Amino acid sequence: MSVSFENKETNHGVVTFTIGQDQIKPALDKVFNRIKKDINLPGFRKGQVPRPIFNQKFGEEALYEDALNALLPAAYEAAIAELGLDVVAQPKIDVVSMEKGQDWTITAEVVTKPEVKLGDYKDLAVSVDVTKEVTDEDVDAKIERERNNLAELAIKDGAAEKGDTVVIDFVGSVDGVEFDGGKGDNFSLELGSGQFIPGFEDQLVGSKAGDEVKVNVTFPEDYQAEDLAGKDALFVTTVHEVKAKEVPALDDELAKDIDEEVETLDELKAKYRKELEAAKEIAFDDAVEGAAIELAVANAEIVDLPSEMVHDEVHRAMNEFLGNMQRQGINPDMYYQLTGTTEQDLHNQFEADAEKRTKTNLVIEAIAKAEGFEASDEEIEKEINDLATEYNMEVAQVRSLLSADMLKHDIAMKKAVEVITSTASVK
Repeated sequence: MSVSFENKETNHGVVTFTIGQDQIKPALDKVFNRIKKDINLPGFRKGQVPRPIFNQKFGEEALYEDALNALLPAAYEAAIAELGLDVVAQPKIDVVSMEKGQDWTITAEVVTKPEVKLGDYKDLAVSVDVTKEVTDEDVDAKIERERNNLAELAIKDGAAEKGDTVVIDFVGSVDGVEFDGGKGDNFSLELGSGQFIPGFEDQLVGSKAGDEVKVNVTFPEDYQAEDLAGKDALFVTTVHEVKAKEVPALDDELAKDIDEEVETLDELKAKYRKELEAAKEIAFDDAVEGAAIELAVANAEIVDLPSEMVHDEVHRAMNEFLGNMQRQGINPDMYYQLTGTTEQDLHNQFEADAEKRTKTNLVIEAIAKAEGFEASDEEIEKEINDLATEYNMEVAQVRSLLSADMLKHDIAMKKAVEVITSTASVK
């Protein structure tokens, strides 16, 4: 194989390589043997056409495309390996020549990984806005949330207030004409919850059971139903019931209702304090890690980040997200329908910080290389078992999905993150 590389611009170039006759001839034979069973020619039984007759009738060139498709992946990988290139995007392949009896010449336009010039990444001093301290107010707030979860709705005689729930019928119209989706019966609406468009719930504050309220609102300009966006609407609303939350007393009985493992309110507070302390410890560590990595990336210089890498990162993140949805039984079309979004909306969402994620990955990889981090067989096995536990999968299934190279890369990246984080100090 003849291989050469021509640099066109920073991180972009053209690889030229050949595929020799010692590979081409066996590939052509293999293609012919596969397709000849379907060939019908007068004077020959189906599938029994001799090769010289095939070449005379159709030309040997009829086999070239299939043979090239079979040979190209390995030939391209071999060329990249011989040149020692670190390619980061799909190449653009072009055939230069495929002359009969001659080596085939192929070019591949490639994008290579940019150079990363590391700055300081150890002993970094960072600031974080997260505290480890758990206050009595934090504990009380958690108990109050659980207490409200146990609240029951009871009918009240007075006027509706924010936080109350009203049971209503409503009919919506624009310019006197009812519109699809603007009608509801016996709908329970918590005032102040923001379930309905802005202004609707506020106009029901002060209403009582039996009242008919004419609610005037304007649909937002970005409302998902384009025929209603920005338009004024009238909802004739009948209030059937007004209900108020009745929260249980703050006592030992409440504590037992919230958590059957405790007997008293003091025990519940002590348990919640430990849980909150553990959660804040994790949040603090995550914040330090994020700040330290961000500073290490800021201290590094990346020479001309290729746009192709950012593009690939967007699609990688989208595919990962949609894959997670799929595992929960939600296919892409269902997700877009449920969220009222489009594929382009999701693309824009992940594009927003794709460059930052790409730079971060490059810097962490460069740190792993600079530190000489590698993964042992024991570490790889542990990673496989940990992933199997995390995703409730069989170990063999995880092993079949992830290559050893992928696992080694991930472990080295984790070690690089650890060296950044463990040496960082908080201002």
